[in-house]
Parts: sequence; C-alpha cells; structure tokens
Amino acid sequence: MRIYMDVCCLNRPFDDQTKAKIRIESDAVLAILSKCTAGEWVLLSSDVLDFEIGKTPDEWKKFKVIELYSIAKEKIEINDTIIEKALLFEKNGLKAFDSLHLAAANYSSADIFLTTDKDFLRKAERLKLDINTKDPLSWFMEVDDSE
Repeated sequence: MRIYMDVCCLNRPFDDQTKAKIRIESDAVLAILSKCTAGEWVLLSSDVLDFEIGKTPDEWKKFKVIELYSIAKEKIEINDTIIEKALLFEKNGLKAFDSLHLAAANYSSADIFLTTDKDFLRKAERLKLDINTKDPLSWFMEVDDSE
C-alpha cells in the first residue's frame, strides 16, 4: 500500500487535541504511520511536502512533523508532467498546493491520497480521479476491517 498524506494530515497529531474529532483523526494518522514504520505500507514524500512543511511558522510543530514524515520511503520529485496535471486540477477549483500534492500522488501511482481537508475531498470527488482520496479515519477503518 503506497500512501500520500498531505500536510494537514501530517499536522493532525499536533493540532488541538481537546476536540474529539481531531483526536480521533490523529489516532488514525498515527495508526497509518505505524504501519508504514513497520514496513507494512509505504509513506510517500514529495518536493511539495518538503516545501510546504518548511513554511510551518511554529518551529516545534515543524520539527515534530518532519520527525513523523522522516519514515517516508519514496520521494516524488516535481516534474513538468506533475505541474501540467496540477494546473489542470487548479483550473477545476483546487488550491495550488492541493493541486500539486494530488498531481504528485497521482503521478507516483499512490494507492491512496489522505487529507483531513473536507473541502478538498468534496472538490476532488467531483474531478473523477484515477487516485482514491479519503480522510485518514474512514480510510483506515475500511482497510483495517479488510485485513
């Protein structure tokens, strides 16, 4: 299983855990990353993730996200094909970074693109993509039940 998590997903364990929804999503993200650490699944990285994580203003949070993300086994380098696809996604209503993340995951033939951004998920669903997009909690519940 090859997994691409966007920055909001990787940040989730360091968000305000007093909200039940965030705490549960955090647990799902950590469970997914645990399977990646164990070698059962592969976490993908990308130039786009590196850049966006690097822009995190909170130094502690940035350090913690980099630490989590360090388990990634494959890196997707941005190329012209990814940029062209991202521009197409952007024309269809996705934000620039979201478009680049999705295009990178699509290019690398990731099995799943995970995000906690509900607006992004709604827009991605309308695009009829080749790649599956889900929130980490519902996706983990699906795949964990099937194993």
